[in-house]
Amino acid sequence: MIRRRLSSLLSSSSLSRAYLTSRPPLRLPPPPPPLPPSLPLPPSLPLRSHRPQRFHLLPSSAIGGRGQCCGGVRAYSLLSLNDLRDSQPKKQKKRKGRGIGSGLGKTAGRGHKGQKARGTMKFGFEGGQTPLRRRVPKRGFKNPFSLTFQPVGLGKIAKLINAGKIDSSELITMKTLKDVGAIGKQIKDGVRLMGRGAEQIQWPIHLEVSRVTIRAKAAVEAAGGSVRRVYYNKLGLRALVKPEWFEKKGRLLPKPARPPPKQMDKVDSIGRLPAPTKPILFLTEEKEAVATVS
Repeated sequence: MIRRRLSSLLSSSSLSRAYLTSRPPLRLPPPPPPLPPSLPLPPSLPLRSHRPQRFHLLPSSAIGGRGQCCGGVRAYSLLSLNDLRDSQPKKQKKRKGRGIGSGLGKTAGRGHKGQKARGTMKFGFEGGQTPLRRRVPKRGFKNPFSLTFQPVGLGKIAKLINAGKIDSSELITMKTLKDVGAIGKQIKDGVRLMGRGAEQIQWPIHLEVSRVTIRAKAAVEAAGGSVRRVYYNKLGLRALVKPEWFEKKGRLLPKPARPPPKQMDKVDSIGRLPAPTKPILFLTEEKEAVATVS
């Protein structure tokens, strides 16, 4: 069995060698003469594209005799006309009622009869059973009178004064704190002065904010300064922080608003517009009233 297989393999290999040796040798055509340097390349077809055209020089033997011009030089571009396409959306629009071949003809995917086939239902309707919004119990409430103040510490103000960004001789308002980056851009209802870093205040400063803690007020007054709680409504805060917005719209600055009755005992005075630069000194009567309230 092994001898028969070996003999068949040897005979097939000998036949293949004989066939290869009996074939005439392949004769390649002679190479074309070289092109002179002054001969320009043939122009390609005009393409509506901003990509640069690239031409490659290939010999005639590599091309195989097809598509050659000018003695074995072939000009082609990486972008051709059959590659240009219009911008089309990735997802086609669903066309309903255009025949049964589309799968959405006749009933247009709604099925036969029923409430869902005939019209729309109320949002949240669950077929007559108690909807989810009524099954879930209520939790908590939203206080319409709540106020949100942005906190700023005395330590941050002291660092900005030492850095030269705030002039301690002038009045420090909420606009000043916003311009130097001591508070964020979104000032909802005002600024609350906190006592963090109160030991860094060693010189008198004058501030006007919406709220102030007892520790911060004591630290500022101990250094010889003053803190006044002023009231601004939403429009007044915008006029204080962004007066250029009113100039751009061609509007006048609004008049300062009075505080509501519930906030009368929490403020010292009405806010001034435009942003003031000099503080208002407390009178003796005001000092006594503030001391009794605190």
